[in-house]
Amino acid sequence: MKRQIIATIFLLIATAAITVVYFKNLNLPGSNTSRVMAAIPDDAALIFQFTNEKSFYDIFNGNTLLQSAVGVDNVTDLDTVRSQLINNPLIAKYLSGQSLFVSLHPLKDKGVDLLLTLSAAKGFDAALVDQIASQKNSGLIITPLHINGVKGYGIYFNSIKKRFYVIDKGEGVYSASFSQELAQRSAQFKFMGDKHGFVLLSEQQNHNSLANLYLNYGQLTPLFDKLFANNTDIFRSFKMLSAKAVLSLNYKDDAFMFTGVSTLEKNNITYLNLFTGQQPVFNHLKDIFPSTTAYSTNFSVSDPSKFSSDLYQYHIKAGIKQEQDQLFDKIKSEAGINLRTEFNNLLGNEFAIITTRYEEKYAIISVKDGSKLLPFMLNISNMVTDHIGQFKYNKLPFFLLGDAFGVLKKPYFMILDNYLILATSQKELTSYSDTYLNRKFLSKIDQYNQFYDLLSERSNVAFFINFKNSQSILKKDMLPDMYDSYQRNNPGWKNFYGASFQLSSAENNFYTNFCMRLNNVDTAAVNNQFR
Repeated sequence: MKRQIIATIFLLIATAAITVVYFKNLNLPGSNTSRVMAAIPDDAALIFQFTNEKSFYDIFNGNTLLQSAVGVDNVTDLDTVRSQLINNPLIAKYLSGQSLFVSLHPLKDKGVDLLLTLSAAKGFDAALVDQIASQKNSGLIITPLHINGVKGYGIYFNSIKKRFYVIDKGEGVYSASFSQELAQRSAQFKFMGDKHGFVLLSEQQNHNSLANLYLNYGQLTPLFDKLFANNTDIFRSFKMLSAKAVLSLNYKDDAFMFTGVSTLEKNNITYLNLFTGQQPVFNHLKDIFPSTTAYSTNFSVSDPSKFSSDLYQYHIKAGIKQEQDQLFDKIKSEAGINLRTEFNNLLGNEFAIITTRYEEKYAIISVKDGSKLLPFMLNISNMVTDHIGQFKYNKLPFFLLGDAFGVLKKPYFMILDNYLILATSQKELTSYSDTYLNRKFLSKIDQYNQFYDLLSERSNVAFFINFKNSQSILKKDMLPDMYDSYQRNNPGWKNFYGASFQLSSAENNFYTNFCMRLNNVDTAAVNNQFR
């Protein structure tokens, strides 16, 4: 019996030792992801992660999704890198099955570019790259170089006549770009350890995901500054959000669909944080958006009274309590009403800000009873017709509904059934009245309904853009080179019908849905996107 006990103990020790050695040498997906992402410069706004294996490329072979999103030239360049370098027999076995990270970075002067980052499997030796250089008919001219004291390679692809800069980050991690500026930035950027600027999936989730999209909201403003000449309000509320998201790809042949969680930074409260205290609500207001909608943001609350109270506290922290109280005291003195209380009591569950293709700005606000709200609106407005008036007081939409409505300083208003409609001019309200009475809504268009079928029915914040209706606005607001690229690329972003970004409150963060759907799928246009 004693011998059996001793034998059992030795077996347990041996098993434990083998287990430790096994897991020590196992290249876990999650830990590898953390290590590689820590090498990516922290000004990345977006990082797309997928596994470098044939099955992934086969999924997108024969449709135009990637070409439309990234651009034909970029897809061609990346495919050349894959086919002529990554798949070279000398190094392919060390890179196959490894996660490839494609990050988007703003450039110093103008525009944006892509950086590729990946790790090689154990056993990889950089000397193998030198051996590729000596191969005949490789189509590559490889030159060793040093960038900011870091070893790398300049690789010239004869087929596309472009130079590719590869940086050895150490620890088996390599970054590369067709942009010399990005390569230099990568060489300067040191490993951040666990302090990288993105939230990561668990090891199991990462392993089971087809592809992931990492988003740092804090880097959206620098990114937009490289795309737009004017201070556009497209995606405005989201650019102010302090959060990081990781979204997983749900494959569909005519749409990009990502779902995941946006994790908020607790010490930096923004307007959108107010909606984490609400339950997701069915979105009905979208049904009366005009058919000319270019882009919109719809806000939904399960408890309007709580939202109003939270908004007031948010304004106190923002240091504008005195200005706000003085305005409502003035209204009470001059109009004899407590507007803040009366408005909050009648506020419904949804309110939206909309920009049309003609650059009309509308706020559409659901109210519990339009007939009860009308007397209060009359008391604070100068009426120009029997149904349309202009507010006498400045910034009321901002104080009553928050940041997104600050674009309407002293708007015109009208009430249609149980909707308060605000706009910057009487003409715009007359136009919307015609839209409302004649039911000229987005929801009457089949393609919009096909797009909306891909979205969540409930949310707290929902952004939508129609690329065709937004074209004239993009032409005005985007930098000339960026708009020329937008127009020239075919397929390109103009081949998408629309995009949506939805946030739904979940445990003080936001469950997040992102969707972009093509107008149509022209499989004949690209029969062999990845060779």
